[in-house]
Amino acid sequence: MLFLIALFVMVASFFAYRSMKKFGRYQEARFSLIGIVVGAIVAFLQLFTVVPAGTVGVVDFLGMVSETTLKSGVNFVNPMARVINFSIKTQELKEVMNVPSKEGLSVQLEISLLYSLDADNASKIYKTVGENYGEIILIPQFRSVVRGITAKYEAKALYTASREVLAHEIKSELEKLVGPRGINIEAAPMRQIILPVGLTASIEEKLKAEQESQRMEFVLKREEQEANRKRIEAKGIADFQDIVARGISQQLLQWKGIEATEKLANSPNAKVIVIGSGRDGLPIILGNQ
Repeated sequence: MLFLIALFVMVASFFAYRSMKKFGRYQEARFSLIGIVVGAIVAFLQLFTVVPAGTVGVVDFLGMVSETTLKSGVNFVNPMARVINFSIKTQELKEVMNVPSKEGLSVQLEISLLYSLDADNASKIYKTVGENYGEIILIPQFRSVVRGITAKYEAKALYTASREVLAHEIKSELEKLVGPRGINIEAAPMRQIILPVGLTASIEEKLKAEQESQRMEFVLKREEQEANRKRIEAKGIADFQDIVARGISQQLLQWKGIEATEKLANSPNAKVIVIGSGRDGLPIILGNQ
């Protein structure tokens, strides 16, 4: 539209310039000349379009949509065509919805959806859905998938670590539905899950009981391991004593006694030696030190 206006101004200014010059009205002719220049500049600029970063341009020329999309930057286009920009950045869709659980309970769920548009399918999306593709196909499918999947899980699963498995399943199911249309699903993180007050308290009590049970199992296992350690240690001591006992004989003891007597007799300490038969036939040695 702007191109047509600029072209009209340029043509009108040209004829006005010729007419004014013909009648010698040079002052008015200069203004007409300026109109020609301005119209030409504006018309020339319409031959180019700037596609912002993070977007692609779809060219619509009188209802005919080009299969080739324009990349970010300056692009040469038909001045009569309309360029529709589509964002290919990661976008977030936030939803707060009441979803059913396997038990039939109503759970309030706050969930996000991270998605982006495939640049190569932008023209396809424009032709088959339109610019507001998110409201037409993405949001309804997202809500339907979430409710369908949560209905297969108990409320406890939504409240505990199983929520990660549920989020992954939502992402996979949604990809099957909107992926072929040119929409990439990146993640479906759950931000908050609100259960009925009574149910939340009962789930928390059950989780505490399970944690206490696991703690007691750990304590019992640790005590059992300690008992086994002591049993092995006692057996080792018993085996050692048995080996030592079998290696000691009466002759060995007498020999060790003779060696000790000789060392005492040769030491410089004052002592009294009683010659006679002591225990095991060894002399009796008395001393102050």
